[in-house]
Amino acid sequence: MTERQLPRWSELEPLLRAKPPVLNPTDRRLAKALTIADLRRIARMRTPRSVFDYTDGAAEAEISLRRARSLFAQLEFQPSILHDVSEVDTTTTVLGQPSAQPFAFAPTGFTRMMNHEGEAAVARVAERTGIPYSLSTMGTTSIEDVAAAAPRARKWFQLYVWKDRSAGEDLVKRAANAGYEALMLTVDVPVAGARLRDVRNGFTIPPSLTARTVIDAAVHPAWWMNLLTTKPLQFASLTSWKGTIAELLNMLFDPTMTIEDLAWLRSIWSGPLIVKGIQTVDDARRVVGAGADAIVLSNHGGRQLDRAPVPLRILPEVAAAVGGQAEIYLDTGILSGADIVAAKALGADACLVGRAYLYGLMAGGERGVARAADILTTEVRRTMQLLGVRTVNDLNPDHVRLP
Repeated sequence: MTERQLPRWSELEPLLRAKPPVLNPTDRRLAKALTIADLRRIARMRTPRSVFDYTDGAAEAEISLRRARSLFAQLEFQPSILHDVSEVDTTTTVLGQPSAQPFAFAPTGFTRMMNHEGEAAVARVAERTGIPYSLSTMGTTSIEDVAAAAPRARKWFQLYVWKDRSAGEDLVKRAANAGYEALMLTVDVPVAGARLRDVRNGFTIPPSLTARTVIDAAVHPAWWMNLLTTKPLQFASLTSWKGTIAELLNMLFDPTMTIEDLAWLRSIWSGPLIVKGIQTVDDARRVVGAGADAIVLSNHGGRQLDRAPVPLRILPEVAAAVGGQAEIYLDTGILSGADIVAAKALGADACLVGRAYLYGLMAGGERGVARAADILTTEVRRTMQLLGVRTVNDLNPDHVRLP
């Protein structure tokens, strides 16, 4: 029979490890977020449904996005044991300059709609993290204001070619004058994809005050208060748009653009040129042959053509075809540091993440973006250590097996 006794205080005291209370509610929420999926859950609770769905959703049946996520989930890492991984170096080279991590913050439209701190907050986090940030043509903070908010950040400007070419030229000149390092041309939006969540939600920019949104305001009062009491949402030459996002894109963007237009861009931009939206090996060859310094394998986060090629699936073949001639970046479906490590191993020079930091922004503004960056950098480092890899450049295709 077990003999029992009352514990002494000296035995209990080491077990009582009370943590100091976290008084700030935002800090308290973010402290509970251990993964990007956790940030997504917080974002969903903190943000109106139409805004969350604009960020979270994809085109038509959303098959492209699900397939991209599924491939990341199904791949198998191949670790190598008994290596000294006490020190891990995540630094890589992007456009000839060091980047502290093998990822950058992707361009995203209407960012101040997700949280009033917007693009400036994202750029400041990129600056502190030591990674590039790309401002979208459809951003809700001006080229100059982002430059002022993060003067030491590596800033890229993402361009859609408009039907009004002079407006595009003006944006490019402003980016050059503000010290942006690279121009990123997006080429997978000749017309807008069918983003059905937006249509069903009656989504407009800025959100309209309807019976539905008034009810929603009661559930998300902080978001609506920030929207109504801060600088109005606007971008480029527009201040508002009452139609759908698809109607807006179709009004602005030029569906006649061809490969020959890269020469026009080269005539007005002297810095590095990145072309985003490559989905086949042949197009990778064409664009690199036309003078692109880097390409982004991307199906626009699943938001354009549904059932599009999965970027990770074509990455090894593209790397074999144009690796060494131009840098190769990858986006779509990246929600963890392990995803980034896998892409780097299969031939990407870096990855672009969008939804991941937007979930953080919706969950907690600039602090939420910083939390997303911390999660990703921690996961990159830990995955490398578990694979037995000390530097990012030591990753290679032997470390990943695709299904």
